[in-house]
Amino acid sequence: MSTLLVTATGESTGKTAIAIALGRHAQAQGRSVGYMKPKGTRLQSHVGKTLDRDPMLARELLGTDDEMHEMEPIVYSPTFVRSAMEGREQPAELRERVREGFDAISEGRDFVVVEGGGRLTTGGVVDLTDAEVADLLDAEVVLIADYGSPSDVDDTLAAARRLGDRLVGVIFNRVAEAAYDEVENVVAPFLERKGIPVVGVLPRDPDLAGVTVAELADELGVEVLTDVPTDGVVERFLVGAMSGEEALRFFRRTKDAAVITGGDRTDIHTAALEAPGIKCLVVTGGRRPPGTILGKAAEKGVPVLLTNADTLSTLERAEDVIRGGRTRDEHTVDVMGSLLTDHADVDALIDGANGDAGDTDADADADE
Repeated sequence: MSTLLVTATGESTGKTAIAIALGRHAQAQGRSVGYMKPKGTRLQSHVGKTLDRDPMLARELLGTDDEMHEMEPIVYSPTFVRSAMEGREQPAELRERVREGFDAISEGRDFVVVEGGGRLTTGGVVDLTDAEVADLLDAEVVLIADYGSPSDVDDTLAAARRLGDRLVGVIFNRVAEAAYDEVENVVAPFLERKGIPVVGVLPRDPDLAGVTVAELADELGVEVLTDVPTDGVVERFLVGAMSGEEALRFFRRTKDAAVITGGDRTDIHTAALEAPGIKCLVVTGGRRPPGTILGKAAEKGVPVLLTNADTLSTLERAEDVIRGGRTRDEHTVDVMGSLLTDHADVDALIDGANGDAGDTDADADADE
């Protein structure tokens, strides 16, 4: 039996789609597959209990019948984290709970894919970061990383050093077309010279990127104030809390974003409408923008959404929508499966799990 843990340098990097797609690849090879997510971080209430939606999707798409308490032994909620900091959670007991869940899921299975929680460091308050979970379960690890600029390699290097020789390889996910050659021809060779294998460079696929403005409006339950197309895709959110001039400079450096700000910040509204990368404006506090702003938005084809909620709660809800939007269904997993087949060494990940991942010069720094 082999075990592969899927972790990431940051949140919302595509871990779930990759983990389930790898499980399906292993099934296609005739292997019996199990899945678990030791730390449930993507939470919702389900029949009186708080559960993570990712294991529920994995159970459905992989056709397993494992118990949810085995697939998700720890509900890693803000309440849990606070309880841990107050000394009311015992790391040794939690480790035993994770181990028992894994033993139940792995029994009779050829391959178990373990999804990390949030990011590599999630779980540190109870000594269960993804690196520590990998040690506990004797799992090899694939690291999912984003790449937007060369400085992002620092995060990849730091993560690789923490994982040491358990690291099977790195997959760069959602790589923009403009950066693809740089990742393949500069970043990957650099990491491999460091002894860190790059096993995949997945191009950005529109089917996996963000949510449409229409989907965002529907999920937030807001009013759409402009009669313009709402099929633009939003991948990130910006909060307008600076001056209009500063905001304009900031907004012009981003793309595929929504600006969230109060209804009285007409300077921010104006700046957002001047930036080509802003796909919509979300106005909070229930205060309708002036007609001049709405007229300019209609002229530029930028949807304006109005919500009664405050800016912070709107931002939190919107980010939840991005994390849980079009990236959590069977179509997404199918698309990811195709991307992995075309742009990653799937066999190295499945066959290399619990094999000899090879030593890296990052090992020496693993405890730094």
